[in-house]
Amino acid sequence: VQLQASGGGLVQPGGSLRLSCEASKRLELFVVMEWHRQAPGKMRELVATSIRGGFPKYADSVKGRFTISRGSTTMFLQMDKLKPEDTAVYYCNARETYYGDLYWGQGTLVTVSS
Repeated sequence: VQLQASGGGLVQPGGSLRLSCEASKRLELFVVMEWHRQAPGKMRELVATSIRGGFPKYADSVKGRFTISRGSTTMFLQMDKLKPEDTAVYYCNARETYYGDLYWGQGTLVTVSS
């Protein structure tokens, strides 16, 4: 399984970006897909989770501002009302089963700055 993340860039505070995570398989095959992020000097943290057939989950820090969604082969992270503290490298991952292999995409850098 290959995952390709894209869509990062430089945006002003209050702005929006949409990240994409394109998979080499149809997303219906993945029971769980997630977005994580890692800010400079910090641990990687979970941002949003998409569970097949379930409701999305979000970190408290992004609730009401970020939205995770799935297309046929691409997962998205719509990020609105961005803050400087959202600056990080964003990574996507996916599992086909709850106890199966975890696949990671490469990161895409998001910088929120005026």
